[in-house]
Amino acid sequence: MSAASLPPAIEIHGLRKEFGDKIAVADLTLRVERGEVFGFLGPNGAGKTTAVKMLLGLIHPTAGEGQLLGAPLGDHRRRARVGFLPEHFRFHDWLTATEFLTLHCNLYHMPRDITDRRVPELLELVGLSPHAGKRLRAFSKGMLQRIGLAQALLNDPQLVILDEPTSGLDPVGRRLVRDIIREQCEQGTTVFLNSHLLSEVEITCDRVAFIKQGEILRTSQLQTLVEGELTVEVRARNLRPEIVAGLSRWSQNVRADGEHLSLTLMNESDLPLINRYLVEGGVDVFALRPQHLSLEDLFIQIVGTDGGL
Repeated sequence: MSAASLPPAIEIHGLRKEFGDKIAVADLTLRVERGEVFGFLGPNGAGKTTAVKMLLGLIHPTAGEGQLLGAPLGDHRRRARVGFLPEHFRFHDWLTATEFLTLHCNLYHMPRDITDRRVPELLELVGLSPHAGKRLRAFSKGMLQRIGLAQALLNDPQLVILDEPTSGLDPVGRRLVRDIIREQCEQGTTVFLNSHLLSEVEITCDRVAFIKQGEILRTSQLQTLVEGELTVEVRARNLRPEIVAGLSRWSQNVRADGEHLSLTLMNESDLPLINRYLVEGGVDVFALRPQHLSLEDLFIQIVGTDGGL
């Protein structure tokens, strides 16, 4: 069956979770398609972890409904097709890497022949084959992160939910995780990614959702976001108030300070028009530097600065 004919990996409508008087998730509506890498972004306390727990059936929503891989949230058969790496994990540190993965294979009730094949295969994938017999208590944080990723992939999942998968990894480790995520995506696996490392999200994800105070503020193709809007820095002389005011025909976000001017544009083709307008208005233009917004800039613009990731 093709991905197009399958139900979405995640589809939720009006999901809400209250803990007494506290509203952790207010109104969450979201759709994640099969085979995409989806980024879930928001400041601390935005409701990301609570939302993930509801998706996995670990806690029940106060209101709303949703489906995971075409079945209601909490369906045990569908959860068997989901891999999960939490941000705060505590593994059995007295087990070796091989014993740890074998234990999780047993929890999945995987046949012995598949376990014997899958465990060394995953250790090789995450670069831990030389440490197969080492106890987890001797692992570094980065190695534990990689063994956690291996256990999330043991059951050949259709959906993988990763909470801060590159936390504690060096640049080589982060690249390894990115490559694994892309490989999973090419095989048709859906990846739901929560990360505070926006540079990693920018490289890895196809779409992103911005969440704040338990509500989705915006969902968009990442490429559209980072390639659509751009900032323009201008250094010029004779920037008279009426000239600055006239730039409003191209941008609603114009800031002038002495000989420096900045504005945001949605259309790069406006740049020659702006330059011509300034020159014809008697402005001496020394420099005009356009630059696309980074995901970090967009995050602050959409979510605001009252709270970090």
